[in-house]
Amino acid sequence: MERWHQLGEQVRRFVNPATFPVAVRFVRETSEIPPSARRPIEHLQVRMAPCQGAAMARRYGWTVAFGKEDVGCAIAANTYGWDRTADEENMIRFMTHMNYASDADAARKAFASSRRTEFTEDLVVVYSPLERTRVEPDVILIYVNPAQLMRLIHGGTYHTGEPIAGSFSGRASSCTEGVIGAYQDQSLKVVVPGNGDRVWGGCQDHEMVMALPAAKLADVVQGLEKTHAQGIRYPIPTYMRYTPEVALSLPLSDIFEPVDLSGIGKKK
Repeated sequence: MERWHQLGEQVRRFVNPATFPVAVRFVRETSEIPPSARRPIEHLQVRMAPCQGAAMARRYGWTVAFGKEDVGCAIAANTYGWDRTADEENMIRFMTHMNYASDADAARKAFASSRRTEFTEDLVVVYSPLERTRVEPDVILIYVNPAQLMRLIHGGTYHTGEPIAGSFSGRASSCTEGVIGAYQDQSLKVVVPGNGDRVWGGCQDHEMVMALPAAKLADVVQGLEKTHAQGIRYPIPTYMRYTPEVALSLPLSDIFEPVDLSGIGKKK
């Protein structure tokens, strides 16, 4: 795991995210689950949304494993394959009732465009902090502010020169457009976190997400390193070599009225 730990440290050096980048692993055999991993039902006595697992990995430094019995999010249960929606029309009615879509036709298009894995109900998803990961990741999630995201995009486009394509729904974004999208397309994804990630996963107003296939991380880090060497860095090095000027071409004495301080501190 040392390679992944070092890459995580490099991400911190060049981007300095406020929370740990998250290593995400799709596990097919229970023997692959780290013995120290926390399970929501077994260790926390609650069912949870996968975005909460990512939040615990990035904020607490925990390794968290989600199986079918741990999941309390119907959308994630469908998209990850734990509990496929048998009645599509029921989902259409739910989306229109919640005003996620204006009518059944719009809801049907939204549902059809939602990402789904090829996995079945025996899947386990493991979330672990990259810098101390206990699993070989399939996908990396990095929660950042827009300036840090800019730097990750620089790193991600350094070798290809191609811009990162976007697809934004604002719904179930970190798990569907992020984790599943990066895994299936093997390409970098810029993610606008959805409402669930904000309500349950504690994602803050200023946070965005970069999701990338783990196999691309070394290239991104190299791109960060090369651009950093030329002065394109985070924190952004603000240009300071200039003489500041007052916007109004008036003497300061004409802008600010003099204040008489002679009476301050004297006893009456």
